[in-house]
Formats: sequence, structure tokens, C-alpha cells
Amino acid sequence: MQKVTIVMYHYVRELQGSRYPNIRGLDYRLFREQIDFLRINYKIIRMQDLIGAASGGNALPENAALLTFDDGYIDHYTYVFPLLDELGIQGSFFMPCISLKHEGLLDVNKIHLMLASTEITKLYGALLGRLDHYRGQEFSYPENADLVKEYAVPYYYDDAETGFVKRLLQTVLPLRLRAAITGDLFGEFVSGAVSERAIAKEMYCSAEQARLMKRHGMYIGVHGYGHEWLGNIDAGDAVKDIQLAVGELESMGLIDSGAWAMNYPYGSWNNDVVNFLRGAGCSLGFTTKSAVAAPGFHDRLRLPRIDTNEFPPKSERYKEIGVE
Repeated sequence: MQKVTIVMYHYVRELQGSRYPNIRGLDYRLFREQIDFLRINYKIIRMQDLIGAASGGNALPENAALLTFDDGYIDHYTYVFPLLDELGIQGSFFMPCISLKHEGLLDVNKIHLMLASTEITKLYGALLGRLDHYRGQEFSYPENADLVKEYAVPYYYDDAETGFVKRLLQTVLPLRLRAAITGDLFGEFVSGAVSERAIAKEMYCSAEQARLMKRHGMYIGVHGYGHEWLGNIDAGDAVKDIQLAVGELESMGLIDSGAWAMNYPYGSWNNDVVNFLRGAGCSLGFTTKSAVAAPGFHDRLRLPRIDTNEFPPKSERYKEIGVE
């Protein structure tokens, strides 16, 4: 059985020299060490190799690995791309159109920036206050005590309060309410007088930078237009989001609309989304399920990936501080 370890990355930067040193990212020094580890222990392949193998073409090498980078951060252009280009390694970069066009900040990044720049007790308390403010005006949802009981529990690397903030603002509350509260809190704790568009220009790659990366052999894929939970929204809206993204990226010269790869935002998909992709020229689909991918065993449109934290040196660092 053919297998490939698909590694998933998000923020990669020199954390201590950045504006948000506490953001949950991979420090550039550790990224370099991890790339060395992967080069020694794996054969890093190109996206085209995996597309060919999943289509019944050439076999993958033993210990194959593929590097994927989500969300179109400027980190990927500033730090990741130069190193991979120097080493002759292809990275696959998945960029939501909203971030690529600098139309505004994704709500998920607003949440990340709030968590990176605010004491969690203050953010947690402010969220409870906003829940009280909006309850009963237009939206109906449980009392705070009930929400806390169900959702304020530790998860993975998050303590209970952090987990509560993420769950409520990413999935639990209705979409419009999530957006309203996230905007309120972001304005209070992060943006101040700075516009979201200005922050977006500082955070995300531009289309021209993405084209340069592609000219140097990097692969650009689809990550939706608005970075939506595609598996949770109306099927028609999900299809429209994907179609808009494919059209925009093709017009920018970044993808081939006849053979492209889809990376589901938040790892969210459902059967309607997958069935649409089967007839829309999509070659591969990537989830956030943690496992080594096996083309031919796993559905080519639902391939699992493994987070960067699961590999040295990050995995060793987390073991040292007692986080498994």
C-alpha cells in the first residue's frame, strides 16, 4: 500500500521578533530543524507526484512526505519559501481568496491575534459579557453557566478558558453572532485605530507574491474564498464559495481549473461538498484528520494530514514540558 505523510503548517516565523510573539506558531529556528529532520527521514515529494499516484500513475517513494501550508500567511513568503527554494523542496500553499486579496482579516485570525495579545482571563470575561449583551436581542442561546459547563474544557494544547473562547467564536454560536462578537472583541483588544485591511496587508501574502512562489516551483491550491466551515453551511453556499475561489485563483494565474487541489478550511467538509468536487476538476482534497495518508485506501478527496507539532523538534519540546 502506498503511503505519504502529509505535514500541515500554519504560522512559521521568528516569534520573539514578531508583533505577536505569543501566537501559536512554529518558530523559524525550529522549522529549519524540522525540515532537516524530514529531509533525513523522508523523501519529500511534489504535489504533482501525489496527484499522479492518486490517479493510478507512478508509485510513491518509500517514506514519502508532502509539505502543506494553510491560510496564505506572509510568513510563508518571508520565511518558508526562501528556505524551500534554496533546498529545492516544493511546498504546497493553500490561500483563501479573502486573505490573498487583502479584503479583510479572517475571523479565525482575529481570534488568534486576540489570544496572542490578551490575558485569557480578560478575554474570557469579555466574551461572557458580550454573550449577556446579545442574548435575547436577536439571538437565542443557552445561559452562560450552561455554555461554560459544556464548552469550558481543556483540549489538546488549550486550557479550559482558551478552549471556551475558541469553541464559542469558531463553531458554537450562530455565524452572524460569532462575527459580531469577534469584531467587538477584536476592536477592544487588538485593532484600536488600525484598520483591519492594514492588518491584513501585514499578515497575508499578496497575489503577486503567490505568483512568484509558483514560478519558483511552489504549488498553489484552493482553500475556499472566505475560509468558511464548508461542512456546516448550506450546500449551495459551500459550492458557491468553492466556485468563486477556483475562478479567482485561475484568473490570477495560480491554479489550473482542470486539475487542482482542495484544502478544507478548518478541515470541514461533508458528502455534498465532496460530491461536488468529484465533478469539478478537483484532484485531491486535504482534511485535518491526523493519520498517514494512503492513496487508494483513503478517498483522494479526504486525505488526512499530520500537524507539525507531531514531529521533532516540536514534539520533543512538548514532551519536555509534559504536554502529550
